[in-house]
Amino acid sequence: MLVSTNVLSRPPAVRNLLAENGPLAALVVLAVALSLLSGDFLTVTNLLNVGVQAAVTAILAFGGTFVIITGGIDLSVGAVAALSAIVLAWTATSAGLPWPLATLIALVVGLACGLVNAALISYGKLPPFIATLAMLGVARGLALVVSQGSPIAMPDAVSHLGDTVGGYLPVPVLVMALMGVITAVVLNRTYAGRAMYAIGGNEEAARLSGIKVDRQKLVTYALSGAFAAIAGIVLASRLASAQPQAASGYELDAIAAVVIGGASLSGGKGRALGTLVGALILAVLRNGLNLLSVSAFWQQVVIGVVIALAVLVDTLRRRGSA
Repeated sequence: MLVSTNVLSRPPAVRNLLAENGPLAALVVLAVALSLLSGDFLTVTNLLNVGVQAAVTAILAFGGTFVIITGGIDLSVGAVAALSAIVLAWTATSAGLPWPLATLIALVVGLACGLVNAALISYGKLPPFIATLAMLGVARGLALVVSQGSPIAMPDAVSHLGDTVGGYLPVPVLVMALMGVITAVVLNRTYAGRAMYAIGGNEEAARLSGIKVDRQKLVTYALSGAFAAIAGIVLASRLASAQPQAASGYELDAIAAVVIGGASLSGGKGRALGTLVGALILAVLRNGLNLLSVSAFWQQVVIGVVIALAVLVDTLRRRGSA
């Protein structure tokens, strides 16, 4: 209670600074603690490994950031990622299409899944939870149907996405950075980004101010689906094969990364940098716990506690703002 009183008694500028940079400070503290507990943590090889582990979750989370800022949720991104990778591998091998065309088709599949989600939400008036949960089942089922339940080898050209540049810098980390920049540009420099914040802040007020809310939701969920497709391709390239059960549960990690990064589940708040930090926190936690030989069962407990604390902090912050 004393801590809360001290924080609330500070000047607004200080409170805002702490709120905006809290996730980054938490990441730094976590990294320092793990470096003291394990001498292997701060090695270049391990840090690059952390980046690779965070890449797929971060890309999914960047797409999820758009949705959560509008006050929505997307539970289908893991299944859409798997379906997109399966479509790429199948069209490039069984259908014999050139890999660039197969990649484009995979991206279109992800985008189409996002558009279906948006149509169900905007025009079918389904809650985002139900619409995207339904898409999760449909996409996962289609991935199993197309692949007949078996992995499909990825084209060699696409598999290079899992390699390194110059034998040193992992390509997934570069893709993650690129998608982060794209997310930041969309949110901060485009009409669509400003509309997302407006819809998440107050949907009815956004509609009355002239924003075509239903149309903007189409854009938002389409972006989420396209980002999921890219994440699926990156994951499949690391595994050298597209697997119908790949990225299972990743949608929860993506949502957790967005929330840990400072976004509000009630909408209207979120940043690309915060989402990246959230994904890195999850990756650093898992990596550090592995280095400390902590049981995988206990790792799930720790991750769950971190997510709960992140949501609790968001709730307290909104109460303080009110």
